[in-house]
Amino acid sequence: MIDGCGYPRIFWHVILPDAKPALTTLSIFIFMGTWNDFLGPLIYINDDRLKTLTLGLATFQGVYTTQWNYLMAGALIVLLPVLVVYIFAQRYFVEGITLSGLKE
Repeated sequence: MIDGCGYPRIFWHVILPDAKPALTTLSIFIFMGTWNDFLGPLIYINDDRLKTLTLGLATFQGVYTTQWNYLMAGALIVLLPVLVVYIFAQRYFVEGITLSGLKE
């Protein structure tokens, strides 16, 4: 405020750089939670064309048999986007986890 800095500039140059690791960690957790959601789509999706990938993986498990080769290949494909997001945001993720409870 003394140097003529308004509230938006204070937010973008002071608050946001300090909160970036925590926000990135939160974003990764939210992405993983929605990507791996099984029960919600199971309840409200009836059309096979609209099913999520986790529901598609469940179709490989039958009552008496399980198609393990298709299930493991599908699990790898479902896991790849989560790994890509984690690899690109790993530095912020580790900072957000380690600094979340510390005071400076």
